[in-house]
Amino acid sequence: MTQPIVAIIGRPNVGKSTLFNKIAGSRIAIVEDTPGVTRDRIYADCEWTSKKFTLIDTGGIEPYSKDSIFAQMRRQAQIAVEMAEVIVFVVDGREGMNASDQEVANWLRKSPAKVLVAGDK
Repeated sequence: MTQPIVAIIGRPNVGKSTLFNKIAGSRIAIVEDTPGVTRDRIYADCEWTSKKFTLIDTGGIEPYSKDSIFAQMRRQAQIAVEMAEVIVFVVDGREGMNASDQEVANWLRKSPAKVLVAGDK
């Protein structure tokens, strides 16, 4: 039996990789204040409250960017969303949701996965 997959999704620099490392219990993902450090999907086998699952960290989604690197990061996030049974949508709790967050939220609504919203920072 395969483990459930949980994907962490959100804009750049909202704390996705920090949350990933915390849940994974190890510094697997690089954490920087610079947007675009995480570009590919990063996986970790995790256990939380006696439940095992695979966790995926993704690069930040910039829905309005035309930059080819951000386009590739969006594609990597899309793959993670398609694989996931649960999505943790991370937003910056200090800023609240902005237009980019709303665009990502609209995209996530189309996924059959369960979506949890987490405020960070």
